[in-house]
Amino acid sequence: MEAKALREKIRNGTFDRTTSGAAGDNVQANIVILPKSYAFDFLLYAMRNRKAVPVIEVMEDGKVESSYAEGSDIRTDVPKYNIYRDGKLKETVTDITEYWQDDFVTFLIGCSFTFEQALLEAGLEVKHIKEQKNVAMYRTNIPTEPAGIFSGELVVSMRPFKRELVEKASDVTAQFPDMHGRPVHHGEPSEIGIRDINAPEYGEPIDIDSDEEPVFWACGVTPQNAALNARPSIMITHNPGHMFVTDIKNEDYRKK
Repeated sequence: MEAKALREKIRNGTFDRTTSGAAGDNVQANIVILPKSYAFDFLLYAMRNRKAVPVIEVMEDGKVESSYAEGSDIRTDVPKYNIYRDGKLKETVTDITEYWQDDFVTFLIGCSFTFEQALLEAGLEVKHIKEQKNVAMYRTNIPTEPAGIFSGELVVSMRPFKRELVEKASDVTAQFPDMHGRPVHHGEPSEIGIRDINAPEYGEPIDIDSDEEPVFWACGVTPQNAALNARPSIMITHNPGHMFVTDIKNEDYRKK
């Protein structure tokens, strides 16, 4: 589906599911929206943790149209938003117009859904797309580098691959450093603090066959974990797996 057409479906409420596999070769982005008073701390946090929080655009306070998505409205063009108040998730909504403040700064953050298209084109099966599920995401024991009020552990997304294909998957995703790049871990989940691979904190569980190995990438949901510690008065994000779709092409972010 064309990016603009998909955003229109999201805006009018006819598309409210995960955007994994829905945007073809268009870049998808995680979003974080904060009052301007918190924006510098968050930008510093992102700069110190680029693998998890690779910022691709900062929209000035009050601006609602992304320069990467003509005619877009950040208040309506994400399938589902999470509203955090004082570090607690209060509700999930499909439109944030009524919550909008003129001092809101929006961050667009690179998303691993971008490199999924490259994996498919390389002949690698992406299991959650095949099963029409949201990707599985987990909190880990890997610390991020704090900045200002923001700190916390890394969140990772997981995709299983046959053991002989793990290196190939790693090499494909390495071409997209602004979309989380190479995996941070593969193999035993407990080594990065994941207690139960069948119980992700975000997304949906994905079965791992006996000849497959779980592969973990840094994830743009990491800021939502940091919000639990930072406790900003309000912070709005995408609901995990429900991204903002831009007009930029994935190839624009591939490093040769």
